[in-house]
Amino acid sequence: MTLKQVEEILYKGKKLTLTDSQMGLVRKSYDFLKRFSSDKIIYGINTGFGPMAQWRVEDEYLKNLQYNIIRSHSTGAGEPLEPALVKAAMLARLGTFLQGRSGVHPDVVLLLKEFINNDIIPFIPRHGSVGASGDLVQLAHIALTLIGEGEVLYKGKWQASAGVLKSLGLKPMAIHIREGLSATNGTSVMTGIAMVNQFEAERILDWATLAAVWMNEIAASYDDLMAEELNSVRRQKGQQLIAGRMRRLSASSKCLRQREHELYEGKHSEKVFDHKVQPYYSLRCAPQILGPVADTLYAAREVLENEINSACDNPIVDPESGNVYHGGNFHGDYVSLEEDKVKIVMTRVAMTAERQLNYLFHDRINGILPPFLNMGRLGLNYGMQACQFTATSTTAECQSLSMPNYVHSIPNNNDNQDIVSMGTNSALLCRQVIENVWQVLSIQYIALAQATDCLGIKDSLSETSRKVYDAVRDIQPVILEDTPFYKEISRVGDYLKSNPLCLK
Repeated sequence: MTLKQVEEILYKGKKLTLTDSQMGLVRKSYDFLKRFSSDKIIYGINTGFGPMAQWRVEDEYLKNLQYNIIRSHSTGAGEPLEPALVKAAMLARLGTFLQGRSGVHPDVVLLLKEFINNDIIPFIPRHGSVGASGDLVQLAHIALTLIGEGEVLYKGKWQASAGVLKSLGLKPMAIHIREGLSATNGTSVMTGIAMVNQFEAERILDWATLAAVWMNEIAASYDDLMAEELNSVRRQKGQQLIAGRMRRLSASSKCLRQREHELYEGKHSEKVFDHKVQPYYSLRCAPQILGPVADTLYAAREVLENEINSACDNPIVDPESGNVYHGGNFHGDYVSLEEDKVKIVMTRVAMTAERQLNYLFHDRINGILPPFLNMGRLGLNYGMQACQFTATSTTAECQSLSMPNYVHSIPNNNDNQDIVSMGTNSALLCRQVIENVWQVLSIQYIALAQATDCLGIKDSLSETSRKVYDAVRDIQPVILEDTPFYKEISRVGDYLKSNPLCLK
């Protein structure tokens, strides 16, 4: 399974299909475990869970054991996770089962596929996971709906899972050997949230790159800040990637200046230059600032793609070696660390956008635009002055949320879980930062359009900048008189989210 496939299922309505070879691996694992476990002591099959593993469970209660872990761990609290996150989590759980190392009955996999393809969204509360035995609580809420209990969001309303299953002719998940433990044990919820974060973070990076180009068009910057010769001697792939994208985006612009023509040719006797020889860092250093963001997202994508193609429960059933291995593949450190990194670089994007906004709004800094892009009567009208408050406060919140969560561990579970990853919390905090960045970018893009009109340069913009200018102006007309436009900020945000640039 690739992240591209996950993205198509989440955003393009593609249906999930399973091959005979995939289902063959699941069947082989189940058949092996059924034979292997008949006369052995195996955690979670005939023992209790967690610190209770020292107690053996009699054969007559083995099915009850599997139901009990689902019901007893459905203890989440808070608002439900948004549908895309839940669907992504189910895809991640399916990815684990398809490795053929979980020993679950094939019917579990087929039922989970039906949930995904029919947009049956289990109720998963926001809070509950410490990310160590994986996402026990949140995964238990998914498992609860698979056994026909709990609630699901289906066709726009919350309904009893049993009724939805019956209406679709689906049978609830049956317990054969260890379906309860396998369904609740692993990193799938944090991975699902992280995948959605990844898709949005990559889109944000593209929009931030275009904003950097447009900002330099407004400032009439010299174009060598993105030159291949300059950026290639800094041996950092992300920087070179961003500079290359900026060159392609700006190729059709008539706003940028060429240093070799204006400053290198002829004689210059000026003592003071009217135009800045080098723009401010938030404009000039875009490849160097956004480059590490690109590198971080590339690394996070690799970790997530590995994770959805991993067996992340415990114990691991291995038909090839003929053994069952006990360990901790459910521990969420990989995802937790990457989400902290993504959260930090997304905050950096917000900080850069906020500083670029300050350049647009501060007439004594830019020297070419009215204060706060005010095209009305100065003193009487306020232009976009108050928008900076929102962008600054939202960026400040991102900075507060960027404290690493990966290093925050509280032992629990009678100290059985003595060091935990907090991976789901890391992913959810990252999610909040990403939403904040969208809001800052929304304000920035309105400001970019307004600055373009202040200078009257829309016909000189690059092709992509002009296309987005037109889209923004369809939502937010030029601002002359003071009027509330909080709804327009939201609508611009929706436009940015739903129209990815997909830069290469």
